[in-house]
Amino acid sequence: MSDAAILDGWRHLVEPGAPEGAVLLMLHGTGGDERDMAALGRALAPGAPLVAPRGRVSEGGMARFFSRTPADPFRFPDLPERIDELAAFVRAATAAHGLAGRPVVAVGYSNGANAAAALMLRHPGLLAGGALLRPMLPAEPPPGLDLAGTRVLVAAGSADTMIPPPRVEALVAALRGAGADVQERWEATGHGLTQDDLAATARWLAEGAAGRSPDAPPARG
Repeated sequence: MSDAAILDGWRHLVEPGAPEGAVLLMLHGTGGDERDMAALGRALAPGAPLVAPRGRVSEGGMARFFSRTPADPFRFPDLPERIDELAAFVRAATAAHGLAGRPVVAVGYSNGANAAAALMLRHPGLLAGGALLRPMLPAEPPPGLDLAGTRVLVAAGSADTMIPPPRVEALVAALRGAGADVQERWEATGHGLTQDDLAATARWLAEGAAGRSPDAPPARG
C-alpha cells in the first residue's frame, strides 16, 4: 500500500516544525483527538515537528487506538493489528512530510501511552523514545526484545484507580529488562495529569534534545 493510501485512512495533523531534531508523535487518550495533542506538543516542545493521529477505534463515540473487552478493560483483542497499522502510519507520515530519518519520540496519555508502549514492544527501533503518561504494560514483551538506546519517561499516579501501580511497575520492568533507559516519575494523584507532570515531560524532552540523560532519581508519592 502506498504512503498516500495509508494516510488517507487516518485523521491526523502534521506540523513540520524545525528542520532538525526529533519528531514528536502525539498520541491521545480515550476520547481525545489530534488537535488536543498537537496543542500539547506545541506547549511541551515549541517548534518541534509534530505528527498527531486520531485513533481509529470508537468506544461509545470516543476515539481510541485499540479496543478493550467490556468485561475486562485490561484485555485488548485487536492490539497487534491496530499497533501494526499505527506503525505503518508513522512510517508513511514521516516519509510523506519530509521527516523520514529523524528520530521519533512519542508523547502519549493513557490509551495513547499504551499505544506508544505497544509500538516499542512490537516495532523496536521505530521510536527513539517515549514520554508515557499514565501508562501500563499492554502486552507481554516478545523474547529477545532489544530496546537499548531507547529513552522512556513513565509518569504515573500512585492513587490511579484506572491503572493501578502494579500494572505500571510491570511496564517499567519489561522496558528495563529489554535495555531501555527508563525514568520513573510518580505523583500522589490519580489518572489525571498535573502541571508538575507536564513540566517534567517538557524537561525530559529538552534533555533528550540536548543529548543529556535524565539524572533525577525515581520519586514515588
